[in-house]
Amino acid sequence: MDTITRETSIEELASILSRYLEKAGILATLSGGGAVSIYTHNDYQSYDLDFVTSASRKELRDALAPIGFQESSNLRQFEHPHTEWFVEFPPSPLGFGDLIIDHKDIPIFNTKHGPLRVITPTLSVIDRLAAYWYHYDPQCWDQAIKVCQNRIVDWQMIYDWAANEGQSKQSIDSLRAKSEG
Repeated sequence: MDTITRETSIEELASILSRYLEKAGILATLSGGGAVSIYTHNDYQSYDLDFVTSASRKELRDALAPIGFQESSNLRQFEHPHTEWFVEFPPSPLGFGDLIIDHKDIPIFNTKHGPLRVITPTLSVIDRLAAYWYHYDPQCWDQAIKVCQNRIVDWQMIYDWAANEGQSKQSIDSLRAKSEG
């Protein structure tokens, strides 16, 4: 059994959760700030892990109970007594504006703690841009830059996605310049 303590890193916790979810037959993909934390080596520190899934609350309770997570009073949120991070389960589909991704198309990221189903660095940038543009969250712009500075991203995919979303090429040019500068 995996032991979760106050010293468990966010990457290790995400990997443990991913493993238990997969073991229960639940397809769930880490996105949001948790993915940014992992891809930036905690240059940006998230305090929650968002695993997008279509699993029911009961399925999630059953999958996470063996490692000590309990459902909180907030819908689709779970807490553990030995970690500051909480886990949320936004409902599927896994989407970024008009772009919908099948969980099965997400490659497994091998961390030093084990496998983790997490959006790619490119999708992490797209996710942060979507949060920046559609939820008016300025810290997401900075998070997108941090991911670009720490990981290789597919700039053409980002440009294409932004164009499809009606965003300007200049905004992606600005992101690219700030991440490379």
